[in-house]
Amino acid sequence: MQFFGGSDISPSPPTTTASGNNAHMMYVFNRNGVCLLYREWIRPLHTLNAQQDHELIFGLLFSLKSLTARMDPTRLSFYFAEKGNLGMPQLPGQGCSFHSFRTNTYKHSFMERPCGIKIILVTHPWTGDLRESLKYIHNLYVEYVVKNPLYTPGAPIR
Repeated sequence: MQFFGGSDISPSPPTTTASGNNAHMMYVFNRNGVCLLYREWIRPLHTLNAQQDHELIFGLLFSLKSLTARMDPTRLSFYFAEKGNLGMPQLPGQGCSFHSFRTNTYKHSFMERPCGIKIILVTHPWTGDLRESLKYIHNLYVEYVVKNPLYTPGAPIR
Protein backbone atom coordinates (compact mmCIF):
# COMPACT_ATOMS: atom_id res chain seq x y z
CA MET A 1 0.00 0.00 0.00
CA GLN A 2 1.25 3.46 -0.82
CA PHE A 3 0.16 6.24 1.51
CA PHE A 4 2.10 9.23 0.37
CA GLY A 5 0.66 10.36 -2.98
CA GLY A 6 1.78 7.27 -4.87
CA SER A 7 5.47 7.57 -4.02
CA ASP A 8 7.15 4.38 -2.93
CA ILE A 9 8.94 4.51 0.41
CA SER A 10 11.51 1.91 1.29
CA PRO A 11 11.17 -0.23 3.28
CA SER A 12 7.60 -0.54 2.13
CA PRO A 13 4.84 -0.23 4.72
CA PRO A 14 2.85 -3.33 5.64
CA THR A 15 -0.01 -4.18 3.29
CA THR A 16 -3.67 -4.61 4.11
CA THR A 17 -6.36 -6.86 2.72
CA ALA A 18 -7.57 -4.25 0.25
CA SER A 19 -5.44 -3.32 -2.71
CA GLY A 20 -4.41 0.06 -4.11
CA ASN A 21 -4.16 3.45 -2.49
CA ASN A 22 -6.99 3.45 0.04
CA ALA A 23 -5.94 6.44 2.13
CA HIS A 24 -8.36 9.35 1.96
CA MET A 25 -6.98 11.58 4.70
CA MET A 26 -4.31 11.54 7.40
CA TYR A 27 -4.11 13.59 10.59
CA VAL A 28 -1.30 13.85 13.15
CA PHE A 29 -2.19 15.55 16.46
CA ASN A 30 0.00 16.29 19.46
CA ARG A 31 -1.14 15.70 23.05
CA ASN A 32 -2.69 19.20 23.22
CA GLY A 33 -4.96 18.66 20.22
CA VAL A 34 -2.91 20.75 17.80
CA CYS A 35 -2.99 19.33 14.30
CA LEU A 36 0.65 18.97 13.30
CA LEU A 37 -0.03 17.43 9.89
CA TYR A 38 -3.05 17.07 7.64
CA ARG A 39 -2.99 15.48 4.19
CA GLU A 40 -5.90 14.59 1.97
CA TRP A 41 -5.93 12.51 -1.16
CA ILE A 42 -9.63 11.82 -1.69
CA ARG A 43 -12.22 14.18 -0.23
CA PRO A 44 -15.38 14.71 -2.26
CA LEU A 45 -17.00 17.31 0.05
CA HIS A 46 -15.37 20.34 1.67
CA THR A 47 -18.08 21.50 4.07
CA LEU A 48 -15.89 22.88 6.88
CA ASN A 49 -12.81 25.01 7.03
CA ALA A 50 -9.62 23.24 8.08
CA GLN A 51 -9.64 24.48 11.70
CA GLN A 52 -13.23 23.29 12.30
CA ASP A 53 -12.44 19.94 10.68
CA HIS A 54 -9.40 19.40 12.93
CA GLU A 55 -11.38 20.32 16.05
CA LEU A 56 -14.21 17.93 15.14
CA ILE A 57 -11.86 15.02 14.43
CA PHE A 58 -9.96 15.56 17.68
CA GLY A 59 -13.25 15.93 19.60
CA LEU A 60 -14.54 12.70 18.06
CA LEU A 61 -11.41 10.85 19.13
CA PHE A 62 -11.55 12.35 22.63
CA SER A 63 -15.20 11.25 22.96
CA LEU A 64 -14.49 7.73 21.73
CA LYS A 65 -11.53 7.45 24.08
CA SER A 66 -13.75 8.61 26.97
CA LEU A 67 -16.42 6.07 26.02
CA THR A 68 -13.98 3.17 25.84
CA ALA A 69 -12.38 4.21 29.14
CA ARG A 70 -15.84 4.17 30.78
CA MET A 71 -16.56 0.71 29.36
CA ASP A 72 -13.24 -0.73 30.57
CA PRO A 73 -14.07 -4.10 32.17
CA THR A 74 -10.97 -3.96 34.38
CA ARG A 75 -12.40 -1.10 36.45
CA LEU A 76 -13.84 -2.26 39.78
CA SER A 77 -16.98 -0.19 39.60
CA PHE A 78 -18.33 2.05 36.89
CA TYR A 79 -19.69 4.60 39.36
CA PHE A 80 -17.12 4.52 42.13
CA ALA A 81 -13.89 4.20 40.17
CA GLU A 82 -11.64 7.19 39.97
CA LYS A 83 -12.05 9.22 36.83
CA GLY A 84 -8.58 9.47 35.36
CA ASN A 85 -7.32 12.20 33.08
CA LEU A 86 -8.89 11.20 29.77
CA GLY A 87 -6.59 13.48 27.80
CA MET A 88 -3.49 11.57 28.85
CA PRO A 89 -2.25 8.81 26.56
CA GLN A 90 -2.36 5.26 27.81
CA LEU A 91 0.51 2.84 27.63
CA PRO A 92 0.06 -0.08 25.23
CA GLY A 93 -2.09 -2.73 26.88
CA GLN A 94 -3.34 -0.34 29.55
CA GLY A 95 -7.10 -0.03 29.89
CA CYS A 96 -9.72 -0.35 27.20
CA SER A 97 -9.02 1.30 23.88
CA PHE A 98 -10.19 1.32 20.30
CA HIS A 99 -8.18 1.04 17.11
CA SER A 100 -10.72 1.82 14.41
CA PHE A 101 -14.35 2.28 13.54
CA ARG A 102 -16.14 1.90 10.25
CA THR A 103 -19.13 3.48 8.53
CA ASN A 104 -20.63 2.83 5.09
CA THR A 105 -18.33 5.39 3.45
CA TYR A 106 -15.05 5.40 5.42
CA LYS A 107 -12.95 3.77 8.12
CA HIS A 108 -11.08 5.71 10.82
CA SER A 109 -7.95 3.98 12.06
CA PHE A 110 -6.37 5.49 15.14
CA MET A 111 -3.13 5.08 17.06
CA GLU A 112 -1.95 6.99 20.10
CA ARG A 113 1.62 6.69 21.30
CA PRO A 114 2.70 7.15 24.94
CA CYS A 115 4.33 10.47 23.94
CA GLY A 116 0.84 11.82 23.13
CA ILE A 117 1.08 11.77 19.32
CA LYS A 118 -2.18 10.67 17.73
CA ILE A 119 -2.18 9.43 14.12
CA ILE A 120 -5.48 9.02 12.27
CA LEU A 121 -5.97 7.50 8.84
CA VAL A 122 -9.30 7.81 7.06
CA THR A 123 -9.52 5.08 4.43
CA HIS A 124 -11.87 3.05 2.28
CA PRO A 125 -14.39 1.24 4.52
CA TRP A 126 -13.17 -2.27 3.70
CA THR A 127 -9.50 -1.62 4.35
CA GLY A 128 -8.07 -4.21 6.75
CA ASP A 129 -6.26 -3.70 10.04
CA LEU A 130 -3.87 -0.72 9.81
CA ARG A 131 -2.11 -0.94 13.17
CA GLU A 132 1.20 -1.97 11.58
CA SER A 133 0.88 0.78 8.96
CA LEU A 134 0.21 3.35 11.69
CA LYS A 135 3.32 2.16 13.54
CA TYR A 136 5.27 2.56 10.31
CA ILE A 137 3.95 6.13 9.89
CA HIS A 138 4.91 6.89 13.50
CA ASN A 139 8.43 5.58 12.83
CA LEU A 140 8.64 7.93 9.83
CA TYR A 141 7.45 10.79 12.05
CA VAL A 142 10.16 10.03 14.63
CA GLU A 143 12.89 9.57 12.03
CA TYR A 144 12.19 12.63 9.87
CA VAL A 145 10.46 15.10 12.21
CA VAL A 146 11.45 14.47 15.83
CA LYS A 147 15.12 13.86 14.98
CA ASN A 148 15.26 16.90 12.70
CA PRO A 149 17.28 19.62 14.48
CA LEU A 150 15.42 22.35 12.56
CA TYR A 151 11.98 21.24 13.75
CA THR A 152 10.40 23.15 16.62
CA PRO A 153 8.29 20.79 18.81
CA GLY A 154 4.58 21.60 18.57
CA ALA A 155 4.90 23.44 15.26
CA PRO A 156 2.97 22.21 12.21
CA ILE A 157 4.91 19.87 9.95
CA ARG A 158 5.62 21.43 6.56
